Amino acid sequence: MIIKAFIERSSEGGYSVYVDQNNNDLNYGIHGIGNTAKEAVDDFVSAYETMKEFYRVKGKGFVEAKFEFMYDTASFLQFYSTYFTLAGLSRLTGINQGQLSHYLNGKRNPSKRTIEKIDSSIHDFAKNLSQVQVV
Repeated sequence: MIIKAFIERSSEGGYSVYVDQNNNDLNYGIHGIGNTAKEAVDDFVSAYETMKEFYRVKGKGFVEAKFEFMYDTASFLQFYSTYFTLAGLSRLTGINQGQLSHYLNGKRNPSKRTIEKIDSSIHDFAKNLSQVQVV
């Protein structure tokens, strides 16, 4: 079962990962926190494994899941900043590098249209990249 897990940057600057509490597919709740998006994801995965072990020890049924991580813009930019430079992401999306920096640092929030532009640009890039063969 694939469950959406949401990664968001908090107003204090940290990150959290959570599953929608209205999702009734799981018989438990988990979350993760960290100073970076990666730390929060790692904490979330650790919480999942801990909960799984807890249910095993208690002899309770545990709903296994795989998680699809959904990022807010700041979390995405921070998480993938070791793979994409803002200059490269600017060329890819057509969004000014300074504007991307504001999103990354939480100084501004992108509009829905800008979020869609980033999302579609990244997916188009990934699709093109998946067709590359190095010989």
